[in-house]
Amino acid sequence: MLWPEKMEVNQFDKIKEGTIILVDKPLGWTSFDVVGKLRSLIKRYTGEKSIKVGHAGTLDPLATGLLVICTGKATKRVTELTAERKGYIAKLKIGETTPSYDLESQVNQSFAISHINIDLVEQTLKNFTGQMLQIPPIFSAKYVNGKRAYEFARKGITPDLQPIPIEIYKIELLDFQMPYITLDISCSKGTYIRALARDIGQALYSGAHLVELRRTSSGNFRIDQALTIPDVEYFFSIPR
Repeated sequence: MLWPEKMEVNQFDKIKEGTIILVDKPLGWTSFDVVGKLRSLIKRYTGEKSIKVGHAGTLDPLATGLLVICTGKATKRVTELTAERKGYIAKLKIGETTPSYDLESQVNQSFAISHINIDLVEQTLKNFTGQMLQIPPIFSAKYVNGKRAYEFARKGITPDLQPIPIEIYKIELLDFQMPYITLDISCSKGTYIRALARDIGQALYSGAHLVELRRTSSGNFRIDQALTIPDVEYFFSIPR
């Protein structure tokens, strides 16, 4: 059972049986931080020493937005829910790159941007819809020879990452304030928005990296249905 937009207290009765909780992940939290927080609150609320809690679709610590949390028997749906298409609002800085393609690492190169105007950006974005192959970021959890790619990257080694098939269903320019552009993106599972920023920068004959990312949807779930961490803490604190 999914908690509705206007959450009812009796929905907590479904926690042990199995429910889906939509959480607005805060900036700086890992997805596992959110799972750990929910697991701790649920254990305290139910009195159970052990309860299944999982999430569908990982968000990087620097991303915010919709995280789908499953409890109890609903954890069996994690794989299914992870496979759903995702929606994002992404802000890119044009003219600079970082090794991680986002703000987790320092700027390592700068590029010209004087040739870039709104028409060029809109024309370029038209080439980023449909099915394509995407090379994941070197700072990612992808396995290379039995190790995570980021383990090599942190040692200054560039891992040999194979391109993966993805699909961009929609990519629209929401705001153009150079050196920043803001995009509305709908994409398949497994799409790295950081890598998309890298590729857009290259297609503009410049560079780019991701400076803000917010997940707005996952399948049929929307961010306006999600609870903040304080919301969840409050509802678990209500006497029963």
